[in-house]
Amino acid sequence: MMTKSRKNLNILASLGISILAVLIFTNVDFSKDEGEPVPASFMGARAYQNVAIQLEFGPRVPGSQAHAMQLDWMQSELERYGWQVERQLGEQLGHPLTNLIAKKGNGTSLIMFGAHYDSRLVADEDPDPVLRDQPVIGANDGASGVAVLLELARVLPENLNAEVWMVFFDIEDNGNLEGWNWILGSQYFAENIEKMPDKFILVDMVGDADLSLPIERNSTPKLADEIWSVGESLGYQDIFSRDERYAIIDDHLPFIELGIPSVDIIDIEYTNWHTSQDNLSKISAYSLNVVGSTLLEWLIQTYQ
Repeated sequence: MMTKSRKNLNILASLGISILAVLIFTNVDFSKDEGEPVPASFMGARAYQNVAIQLEFGPRVPGSQAHAMQLDWMQSELERYGWQVERQLGEQLGHPLTNLIAKKGNGTSLIMFGAHYDSRLVADEDPDPVLRDQPVIGANDGASGVAVLLELARVLPENLNAEVWMVFFDIEDNGNLEGWNWILGSQYFAENIEKMPDKFILVDMVGDADLSLPIERNSTPKLADEIWSVGESLGYQDIFSRDERYAIIDDHLPFIELGIPSVDIIDIEYTNWHTSQDNLSKISAYSLNVVGSTLLEWLIQTYQ
């Protein structure tokens, strides 16, 4: 997802998560002395484990068992956090698709977040020709965006003056392959949209240990400035760069075409894109925390 012309259970037991990670997952919010809960904070370590769980399923290529397991897991997690979840079934270019839509909150504004959850059928950018016909595990390209949104879903403040939707798009990542195209799931969603959002924020390839987030040139400048300013205020100015390097074909474009202010938060220069090396070793909990904490703070500053 990233050329200059395009961006392009018992689960925990099976992962063999360490005692430290189990403590992270079982941690609950402490309470104030008067019994009121302390607001939850975005936890990069939890988002990192969300990536690890997805990779344990295997490549989430369309039609695979891993793809089905991914859907069930996302829906289970979101419902556990109190979201209303539905599946949108459709078809694009003869390929069936399932977008997962989660809704929560009330207010005068509707904010949508998006990420794609599928991974690419082949690692056609791999430096090793032998591996180019193998599916991509998609740690950063796919799993990282989902991981951030799921952790954001866990800690979303209850008192926002906004309704929030999180949309997990299917069949995004197989462009330039015969019979496929990019961003099919988000195109289908936009073509059948039931309620127009005020803003749309896409999260894509945000887990790279060497994270760099220049402003994507198709993004709405005002919305990008809002989010980048929050990132800078939190001390992440080395990551939220004001450079505008590339215009990317990504899941925000169908919303841009509908006239909806939209932004693509993406590490455009991720070197392991569409290769066999897009694995967990390239993911940083800190990077995930930077993006998730910034989005959480942006929501609080804007809608609380």
